[in-house]
Amino acid sequence: MTGNPAGSHLVVGAGVIGSRVAQLLAERGERVLVVSRRGSGPAGAECVPGDAADAEVMARLAEGTAVIYNCVNPPYHRWPVDWPPIAASVLGAAERSGAVLVTLSNLYGYGPASRSLGTAGYDEAHPMTEATPLAAAGRKGRVRAQVWQDALAAHQAGRVRAAEVRGSDFVGPGAVSALGERVVQRVRRGRSVSVLGRADRRHTWSFTEDVAGMMVVAGHDPRAWGRAWHVPSNEPRSQRQVIGDLAAAAGSGKVRVRTIPSAAVQALGLAWPLMRELRETEYQFRDDFIMDSTAAQETFRLAPTPWDEVVEATLGAPRRTAGVSR
Repeated sequence: MTGNPAGSHLVVGAGVIGSRVAQLLAERGERVLVVSRRGSGPAGAECVPGDAADAEVMARLAEGTAVIYNCVNPPYHRWPVDWPPIAASVLGAAERSGAVLVTLSNLYGYGPASRSLGTAGYDEAHPMTEATPLAAAGRKGRVRAQVWQDALAAHQAGRVRAAEVRGSDFVGPGAVSALGERVVQRVRRGRSVSVLGRADRRHTWSFTEDVAGMMVVAGHDPRAWGRAWHVPSNEPRSQRQVIGDLAAAAGSGKVRVRTIPSAAVQALGLAWPLMRELRETEYQFRDDFIMDSTAAQETFRLAPTPWDEVVEATLGAPRRTAGVSR
């Protein structure tokens, strides 16, 4: 393949979000090309194999493209190694093609939230907004911050039009997160669930459908370009509350929730790279971790999918309501 037909869309990555972005675009009648290592992707899109870190391949595939959606998700423990060449390759393809670049990201770049003494008598974390400084000290947070800083610098220099969409931990069908399919399967069976950090700390969850919807909005609306946006998300709920909501909807009765001690995470990390990497971001579940998505909701008149629908979809009956207008 020599490139995309003029005005088409290039989705990089065929995971949960990349596939849904491609589906949403196809449903709008857009021409969509999905590139992933295995050449997989959803129906309605043309799917080709390719390495996102290969600058020449990406530049060729991006020829004539209107928007590039970077939905790549390298293996968790390889972020510091894999992200820099991928980000540089995709950014270079956007510059050469003139395409808008929309990158999927998360909240790691902020680092631990600032705190103050709250009315409950203990330190409370401040909600993160798009204006919160990218002050992460950990290597995964720093690399995610640098991806955006490089894209923003290119945007400000007039070399590209770029936006970044940041979500909190995902919930939804096939979501890979602390409350992903592993937890959902146990809840369906009424079995106990072990969680990281503290089970009762407030936490923001981003529904995968709303994440994909925000990506599409950012690619089409010029007001989105030149800054980052938080995915419209519901009010924070603790891990215990989310598990309780899932159990109630599944009819599986009350599910016992236990926490994994920090010492156990550290011990497991000696042989399990994923657990080793989780130590860096343990603060996200040890303390309140709250994302404010007011800016996107008010600017684009979007609302998060109602929580009961999120719960239903996560259990396996998705209602495709991405980008709910109000």
